[in-house]
Parts: sequence; C-alpha cells; structure tokens
Amino acid sequence: MAEIVCTVGVPHTPHYPSLVEREGPQCEVARLYRAVREHLEAVAPEVIVIFDSDHLNTFFFNNWPTFAVGTAPKIIAPNDDNSALPKRTLRGHEELGAQIYRDGIGSGFDLSLSQDFSVDHSVLVPLHFLTPSMDVPIVPVFINGLAPPLPAAKRCFALGEAVRTAIERWPAHLRVAVVASGSFSLEVAGPRIAPGKRSGIPDMEWTKRVVQRLARAEIDDLLEETTADQMAKAGNVGGEILNWIAMLGVLGRRKPVFVEQQTNEGHAYGVWRWD
Repeated sequence: MAEIVCTVGVPHTPHYPSLVEREGPQCEVARLYRAVREHLEAVAPEVIVIFDSDHLNTFFFNNWPTFAVGTAPKIIAPNDDNSALPKRTLRGHEELGAQIYRDGIGSGFDLSLSQDFSVDHSVLVPLHFLTPSMDVPIVPVFINGLAPPLPAAKRCFALGEAVRTAIERWPAHLRVAVVASGSFSLEVAGPRIAPGKRSGIPDMEWTKRVVQRLARAEIDDLLEETTADQMAKAGNVGGEILNWIAMLGVLGRRKPVFVEQQTNEGHAYGVWRWD
C-alpha cells in the first residue's frame, strides 16, 4: 500500500527564482522555501501529487475542466513565459495518475483526464525550489481556481479525501508527498492593483485569517468561510486557495509542523508530516 508521508503548501510566484538568484539564499523567499524543502527531503517521497490551478496555458475556455488529472510519462514545463526558468522535461507517474482518475470517478467525481499536456510556472516554480533536481515523478491534479463559477470549497476538500483514498489503495509500496500550489489573495493585471504594478493583494486580512485557521487546524471554519464571494474579494486569482483546501482533504485535520505567511504577501508556506 502507498504511504502519504507529508503534505506541503507553497506559492508559485513566477519571478521568485530570479528574485532568489538576485537577493541570495538568506532572503525571506529562499528561507521559507528552504524550510519546506528540508521537511520534504527528510521524508524522501518517491512521487509528488500536486494540486494546481492552470493559468489558461494547459487548458483554455474551449476545454476548461473543473477537475482534471494529468497522466503522462513526460511533461514539458513551463508552457508559458512568465518565469525565467528554462524548459524542462518532468517525469510523470502514469499509473498512479490513472488510479487517482479511476478511483475519483468511482467516488462520484466527474474528472477529466489529460494524457498529453504540458504545465506552466505554477508547477515548475514549486518544483524548482522543493526538488531542484526535478527527478521525482509527479501527478498533477488540476482545479479550476480562475474562471467562475469555481467549485465549492467543501467539494474540493472531498476531492482531496478521494485522492487520499486512491493513493492508499495503491497496491505496492510507494512514498507519496502531496503539494498545494497557489495563493490566498492575489490580483494579477486587474483593477485592484496599484498604478504601475502587475499584481497586488486585495485582501490581506483574509490571508491572515486563512493562515490562522491552518495553524489551528480549524478546517471546518475555513471551509465555511471560503465562499465564492470571499474568493472573488481576494482577487482574480483568489481561487487558488482551493488547491490548499484539496490538500487539506488529503491530510484530514492535522495541525501543521510549520506554517508561515510571507511578509506583505497573500500566501504562506506550510508543512504537515505523518511521522
């Protein structure tokens, strides 16, 4: 049986790799990613399942799934030019992805399946910091966090529970880490940002409340509060919190061993360990 060894949540801000290269390993971004990476390396996962919200790069409005599982032996990244990261070929874990897809259908989720796809910075930036060699195979699970109507928070939590069941039903020994990629409050190229800026944080108080709920494992409260109106208030990318909520469905109601909001940003870094 497969074993879930940890779950982690991180942002995927596209300019962070170049920021860390410029500011060095002691800057806040480098420190927070490093804290998460050290936990991840300690549990030595053999595969990573990553909850992600595509930014109209892998999918588009002519074929826009609410939930989708990606299964491919090789995955090109990034498929956008929002980061300075070079093109890479990532390894996929087709078999586990197929099991998550089949079990998800059996659990009542009308999942889409993609067997020929690439991914954008929202997958590659976390992997750049968390698994620099990028040699751990991945299974992306895509959640619509951008184009209303967004799925309900409780539905995304239930999706995480279904993914956990699928992983635990894997017949062979396999160490699995689950990653949530995204922010809680973020506006990109929208009306709620300062003049001359590309992005902004419309609802910092929401970010602080989310981090507090995570730290206290107040999951039911977080699910009630993460409404469509609240996500819209948090910015045009505020639905990325659904990736974290799906990750919470995987881990249940454990308290984190580490969770910290980045200064003046609408996101956080968190780790939940099983050991």
